[in-house]
Formats: sequence, C-alpha cells, structure tokens
Amino acid sequence: MGIILACIGVMSPFPFYYYLWTHPQTWVDLCGKARDPSKTMATVSHFLKLVQFVSLFSVSTLSWPPPLYFWPLILIGQFLNFRVYQLLGESGTYYGVRFGKNIPWVTEFPFGTVKDPQYVGSILSLLACVAWVPFLYIFLWVLGYVFMIHVESKEDPASRAKPLS
Repeated sequence: MGIILACIGVMSPFPFYYYLWTHPQTWVDLCGKARDPSKTMATVSHFLKLVQFVSLFSVSTLSWPPPLYFWPLILIGQFLNFRVYQLLGESGTYYGVRFGKNIPWVTEFPFGTVKDPQYVGSILSLLACVAWVPFLYIFLWVLGYVFMIHVESKEDPASRAKPLS
C-alpha cells in the first residue's frame, strides 16, 4: 500500500496543473476579486510539492556522500529553476498569462537557449536523486513534467481567462 500512496503523492500536482491550464477562467472565477489566481496557485502548488517530497522521502534510502553526478545535476537544475523564477516572478511562473495577466516576454538566459528551462531544471534535479530514490518514482515525476510540457506547448491565447474587474 505504501508504494501506491507514494506513487499518488508523486503524481498529485499534475491533475491540478492540467485543470488550471485547460480551465483558467474557472480558477480566476473561483479565486474571485479578493485573491490573486497566480498567488493562490502558488500556495496550492507549494503544498502539493510538499506532498511530493514527503512521498519521495518515504521510499528513499539516504546516504552520504552523494555520487559525483549529483552535484552538477542538482546545481544546474536548481540554477535553471532559480533563474526562471527570477525572470518571470510568481505571476509568470504560476500561469499568470493563462489567468489574463500581461506577462512580458522574456528572452534572457535560459529562455531562448533551453526549451522549457524550468521543467529541464526540475528533471535534472530529480535525476540527481536517483541514487537514493527508486527509479519508479523519479520516472513518474518526470513523466508528469513531460505531460505538462506537452499540454503547455499547445497554448491557445483565445482560451485565456478574462481578469475579474
């Protein structure tokens, strides 16, 4: 039973992300005028990320020192994640454009150099942990990212939410 719960925990954010991407107006309406939809998404996403980490930790066997491949993968992966958040901010990272916000187009590194840099950074960070986490869980998490890369690659501007005024 622990295996199934860990798998569900690892996959838990992806239905949420999919729903928000495909139904942004519903989310904006649910948040109402009092709550910023990107900030609310970020709060829920952070909770779901905690569920993912607890799920991974429950099936992990930690040891020190890490394998040598750990350091470049985790450093590059986290640098990409940090840089994306630095350039896009909370609204840009958490679907602001889908929620009807005007998010400026960014061309600075890693954008224009790395396709889907936040997902690439996250995948590299996960692969860094493969010595401690059974491959099944890393695979499922990466599969979730690949699914979202596919979903988000088909963005139709006409399906964006209209901000509540």
